[in-house]
Amino acid sequence: MITDLTNGSPGKLLWKFSIPLLLSVMFQQLYSIVDSIVAGQYVGEDALAAIGASYPITMIFIAIATGSNIGCSVVISTLFGGKEYAKMKTAIFTSLISIFFISLFLTIVGLMACNPMLRLLDTPANIFSDASVFLRIYTGGLIFLLLYNICTGIFTSLGDSRTPFYFLLASSLLNILLDLIFVICFSMGVNGVAWATFTAQGIASVLSLITILRRIRSLPETKEYPRFSLSMLGRISKIAVPSILQQSFISFGNILIQKLINNYGSSVIAGYSAAIKLNTFAITSFTTLANGVSSFTAQNLGACKLERINKGFKSAILMCILVAVPFVIAYFGFGPGMMGLFLESSNGKAIVEGTNFLRITSPFYVIISIKLIADGVLRGSGSMRPFMIATFTDLILRVVLSYILSNFLGSIGIWLSWPIGWTIAAGLSFSFYAKGIWKKMIE
Repeated sequence: MITDLTNGSPGKLLWKFSIPLLLSVMFQQLYSIVDSIVAGQYVGEDALAAIGASYPITMIFIAIATGSNIGCSVVISTLFGGKEYAKMKTAIFTSLISIFFISLFLTIVGLMACNPMLRLLDTPANIFSDASVFLRIYTGGLIFLLLYNICTGIFTSLGDSRTPFYFLLASSLLNILLDLIFVICFSMGVNGVAWATFTAQGIASVLSLITILRRIRSLPETKEYPRFSLSMLGRISKIAVPSILQQSFISFGNILIQKLINNYGSSVIAGYSAAIKLNTFAITSFTTLANGVSSFTAQNLGACKLERINKGFKSAILMCILVAVPFVIAYFGFGPGMMGLFLESSNGKAIVEGTNFLRITSPFYVIISIKLIADGVLRGSGSMRPFMIATFTDLILRVVLSYILSNFLGSIGIWLSWPIGWTIAAGLSFSFYAKGIWKKMIE
């Protein structure tokens, strides 16, 4: 279903457009959480710690996928809003062809770098083998991860948030089912968790690609257009590369933090692994709403309807606050119970560490959600410099403060770095939006 976001009530359009996106990411995070629950409950604390130890590395790959998604989505949305259908089709095929070769390169490099990266993180010997196996299987499926994200970016740029939701719903349910079969029935351990994700993600990406190719045929007829264009790739890269760098630097920062956490032993690693999954569930929900704002901004930019972007920003802030409140209540009020989903009661230290993380970070979800929505407008308008300044400020503060505060407060000092970085970065992002930098970029 292709939707024009340049006409109609901005608030109603964003709600209608964003709810399927939000449900999609919730199911995506759900099967990631189920991976950890199954590993923690049916394999053991070390298995959960092994998946957690490889998490910062997998986040680098996810950063590349997400940045590529954003780059193609913003450009295609702008062309769609401006009714430039021939160029839009060129942008779609250029994105698909480029991501295929990028994924092959990353798979080869990633397989070679798995063990060196785990050693660089000071991964404990008792979980190294499981972490290595999980990471290698995950890396083998990178083509599916990147392809699915590009297809999702194309769907959303055309105003279609329902189709990727249906694919992700089916993929999530399949992933959960395969987790249970591989780990409980076949006793495959961490291998089973990795192969479940590989299989489910592979099926979703192939089906998404087939649907995209069919959807292109339904678009208005145009004159002949090139299937690949270096100039179009350059245009996409102007948005994608800064987004990838932003996401990658965040992942690199998480690697430095993971390296620090690994020095505290398996229990702290397991507690952090479970808590960061829950935290990522919340943050990714806010980020998904912000991505919807980027598509909304880009389409209205292409149609030269600037007044709608301000209205969309206000509606999106309200949406994010409504989404943030349940997470705050669940994580702050019921932290031990949330951790109990991943760990048995005998893992007391891990549960305490994870609960501390959730109770320190969750009250600041409203603040970080405002930052992400402001980032959505900046990114959708192509204002990448202020967007990256705010993001890097958050990252640098979190890494530096983690190392400084941990000397005095132990693991609590690491957890405190999150809300401090979020608060300062949110102030920067909102000030950039309020100053109208994005309007100057549009002009």
